[in-house]
Parts: sequence; C-alpha cells; structure tokens
Amino acid sequence: MKIKCLSRNPDDFLRETKRDIHKVPRNYDPKLHPFEAPREYVRALNAAKLERVFAKPFLGSLDGHRDSVSVIRKHPTSLSLLLSGAYDGEVRVWNITKRNCVKSVQAHDGLVNGVCGHPNGEYIFSVGADKQIKQWNITVEGDIQDQPKSTILGRSVFQDIDHHGKDNFYATCGAGVNIWDEERTEPIRYFTWGVDSIHHVKFNPVETNILGAAASDRSILLYDMRGSTPLRKVILKLRSNAISWNPMEAFIFTVANEDYNCYTFDMRKLSIPLNVHRDHVAAVMDLDYSPTGKEFVTAGYDHCLRIFKLDQGHSREVYHTKRMHRVHTVCWSLDDKYIMSGSEEMNIRLWKARAWEKLGTLKSRESTALQYNDKLKNKFGNHPQVRRILKHRHVSKMIFHNTREIRKIREAAKKREQNRMENSKIGTVQYTSERESHVIGEKE
Repeated sequence: MKIKCLSRNPDDFLRETKRDIHKVPRNYDPKLHPFEAPREYVRALNAAKLERVFAKPFLGSLDGHRDSVSVIRKHPTSLSLLLSGAYDGEVRVWNITKRNCVKSVQAHDGLVNGVCGHPNGEYIFSVGADKQIKQWNITVEGDIQDQPKSTILGRSVFQDIDHHGKDNFYATCGAGVNIWDEERTEPIRYFTWGVDSIHHVKFNPVETNILGAAASDRSILLYDMRGSTPLRKVILKLRSNAISWNPMEAFIFTVANEDYNCYTFDMRKLSIPLNVHRDHVAAVMDLDYSPTGKEFVTAGYDHCLRIFKLDQGHSREVYHTKRMHRVHTVCWSLDDKYIMSGSEEMNIRLWKARAWEKLGTLKSRESTALQYNDKLKNKFGNHPQVRRILKHRHVSKMIFHNTREIRKIREAAKKREQNRMENSKIGTVQYTSERESHVIGEKE
C-alpha cells in the first residue's frame, strides 16, 4: 500500500530573521492576474519618474590649475589616480577618492599637448609646445619626481602622445607620426602621407599594433606599427578633433568632428560610417569609450558633455553646469562608474556615468528592485508617457535655441534636396543618405 506524505521546505515560508518580511506564497498563473500589464505599466511610469527625481550626476570638482585644462588621462593601473595637463605647462596627478592634488610639476614651457601612462603604471610621458618629450617616474601613491627621468628634444612641436598597450613603445604626432622605443632617443618609425600636421593619435587597445590619427587636412589615417607606410585614410567634410577606439570590438572606432557630429567607423570599410551621432550644437572636441564598449562620452565646445550609445544616433544624457565653459577633454573611468571632464575655466569635474545610480554598496533587495525597474523601463520605454519622462532633459538657453536653429537648417536643406529631385530629370539627381553625405572619399 502506497502512502503519500506531505513534505514542506521551511525555507519557503519561514523568515530568516524577525525583522524580515513574511514570505507569501504566490501563484503565477496569468488567469489569476488579469491586470498584470496595467499594474506593470504604472510601476514603469513610477520607475521613470523616480529615475529623473534621483538624477544628480555632478559629484564634485578638482580645483588647482591656474590655466585652462588641455588634457586629462586615466592612470593605466589605478582607479583613484588621474593625470592632467594645462595651458601653462603644468602637469598634475590627482587622487579622485580624496579629491586632492597629489603632485604638480612645471613640465613644459607653454601648452601641454598630451599626457599618457606606461601600461605597468611606473612611468608617465608628456609632450608640449616646447618640442620636448619627457618621461617621469610615478609611485603607486601618485608622487612624481621634480626632475624628469629622460627628455627628448624633437624637430617640431608634438601635438599628442599615446603609449602602446603592451610593449615599451609610444607614438607621437606633429608633422607626421613617430613611433618611439623607450630606450632610444630617435624614432624607429616615421609615417607621413602628404599632410602638414597631425594633431591626434591613438593606439588600438585590442589590436595593439594598429593606431589611428586625425589630421588637419580633414582626414583620418590608419597605421600599422609593423609596416613602413600608412594603411588607408578617409577624408570627411570637416576636420576631426579626436579619435577613440572601442575597447571591446577591435575594428570599431569613433571620431569627434568639427561639424557638431561624431562618426563611428569600421576600419575594414571606411567609405561609409556605421553611425552618425548628433546632438551637439558646436564642435566636438574630445571623446572616450566606456570600458564595456557600448557607450561613449563626448566633450563639446557648447559647454556640455553628452553620453551616446554606440548603436543610437542621439544622446541618452547631457551634463552641464551654469559655470562650465568650453569642454576640451573628457575620459571615462576604468570601473565604468565615473566620467571626468576638463574645461576652459580651469576646473576638472567628476560626474556619475549614470545620473540616477546610487553609489556605494547595495543590499540584495535593493539591487533586485533596481534590476526589476530597469526591465520595466525597457519593456514600456516606447509608451508615450514613459518615453517623454525618460527623454526629457533641461538644457541651457544657448543649447536650446541653437538646437532649434540647427533643426530648421537641416529641415530646409532636406526640403531643397527633395525639390531638386522632384524638378529634375529622372536619374540625374541621385539620393544621398545621411551617412554617405559626410564622407568625401577613401584612399588606400
């Protein structure tokens, strides 16, 4: 004879502590919950409102520079250290956790054009308007010696510097692109392609022998450090100010352009960009990718920062303050939580990468609730009320009016093109897409 016994797991109905809430059994049968979708919609609406209520991105500023900040860079091994250079030739090391300056040195006579760190974190390099490359010893705490370890005098002004991701090589740019060995005083490679000046250079963090550069003749150039000639270049309508490689996808890079846009390219096909990112109302001066490779932040001449998703054409976030002037440089922290920006009024500002995110340690119930709210916002994000709340941003009066003016200009240009096609012989005027219209040509 078979006897069925009732068995219960105490973990299903007992509390862990007396202060914990009672566990209530729940039946997930959809027939018993006919109003589940309306209930979730209300929760999504409340989650969207709370996101905007708690959106306070500004954390603090690092004061101390006596002239405009020209460049800021992350320390390659430390999350708490930040490198910066100014227009008066001063290089500073900052402790972001304590929000103070660890060390400052008068590195160059004139503008500091570039700063970078060795991958092991033991050295930093700087270049300036005095045609010098200087190597500095730096400790774990961020202390720099008053005198550089080595100094190299170049033939022309160095506009930027970047270090190889693994080996003891670094690249500088100016009249051309030079590849240097740390143990030599002469470059081991020299690249040029008929341009008078190259103002930005960047190594690929994945394919470490590939580097990209932005030139003053409106071109973007790609080099292979192992070769003797440049690989290829693409020419845009206006000059590009900066280039940044995606840290997770080796072939993807994004450039910041003078025409208020950013362009994402695949280095295997430069004839057409993958995406055009536009929302700025002035030139884009600098940009940097997040460690996840899904987003990047841009610094604008229009006194604001914008955060873009890689696959979207419009920004998801805009940061600005009443006192912030033109933003020259920006970087995203290695822990994907903070953004640092350097602007014209001598300040370095610290921002949250997600404006509504709660900092510090979260309890398990808190993290579960936040994840649930994120899923609800994604699920109901296209509903009119939820979308209006999530996309609404307060901007300055200057940005608001300029955005409206640029929208009118683009609509008028689109209308002219449409009229030209309608009043021309069939086939004489070809339609040009938005992505193709900004590229003049590709050369190999």
